[in-house]
Amino acid sequence: MFSILIAARNEAAALPQLLRDLAAQTLPAAQFEVLIADDHSTDATAALVAAAAAASAFSLRLIALPAAETGKKAALQAALKAARAPWLVCTDADCRLGPGWLAAYAALIYQKPAVNFISGPVLLTGPDTLFAQLMGLEFAGLVGVGAACLVRQQPTMCNGANLAYRRATFEAVGGFADNAHLASGDDEFLLHKIHAAFPGTAHFLADGAAVVHTAAPPTLRALLRQRVRWASKWRHYQSPASRRLALLVLGANVALAVGAGAGLVWPALWPWVLAAWALKLGGDVWFMAPVLRFLGRRKWLPLLPLLQVLYAPYALGVGVAGLRGGYEWKGRTVK
Repeated sequence: MFSILIAARNEAAALPQLLRDLAAQTLPAAQFEVLIADDHSTDATAALVAAAAAASAFSLRLIALPAAETGKKAALQAALKAARAPWLVCTDADCRLGPGWLAAYAALIYQKPAVNFISGPVLLTGPDTLFAQLMGLEFAGLVGVGAACLVRQQPTMCNGANLAYRRATFEAVGGFADNAHLASGDDEFLLHKIHAAFPGTAHFLADGAAVVHTAAPPTLRALLRQRVRWASKWRHYQSPASRRLALLVLGANVALAVGAGAGLVWPALWPWVLAAWALKLGGDVWFMAPVLRFLGRRKWLPLLPLLQVLYAPYALGVGVAGLRGGYEWKGRTVK
């Protein structure tokens, strides 16, 4: 039923945990296969997968990229060519999965036979520090917004660490063909194309068993690199909903920062400035409370005021850096 596609580059340390999670799936091993595409790793990734394949209860294959091909999209495309199932499920090599992960996908496909694309929930994990909790809270907001937009059938964002799509639908919309030159966006560009070609067939998998855990960036520098990589694809969006959302988020946070600056110059404006901040915070609390409850992280909710203060300069800086283009990923400089 499922071909699980995983792009891996220098993931020898993380893959054993992922393979154990896949072996523990409640869905019978005969109903899925796993294809790991090695993106020219310089560690023991290839040897580890080859050894695991010899003893695996499920079908596990190593796909090696040709010398001329690099990057996540090329890796996924190579794995897809070797895949045998009608449904393609994507996750990352450094993710952790619950035993009901695949069964949750199967249940949604059974409930909605016309579905073509499924976006799953992702939770950031890390040490119990203030920095890690703020990262997790911000990421939970992205997951919540992506889910809400899918419910309204105006899809904007999803995450390649947890999604699935029909192989036939992927081929019908041309796969990655028109954005293969962009290193990022293997997830969201595909979501937008499938929605445009088959409206109403993209759904969010609102099942706690489907939550994928992924490690938070360990440092502020790593976080900014990741977010700039994500932001680098914004200017290439063709989806009106995604463009509107990007402008709304950036505009709202910049407006709050400008208002605070105006209050310092003209103190009489402070009641209006504080009212605007309170209105924004109230909306965030109303939206985020059920999202955090679903993810089991209600304890992060009190951090929303601090995140709101920090988010304006953060969003503006990441947005400008993303427009400029160029970032480092997996030891490679990408333009």
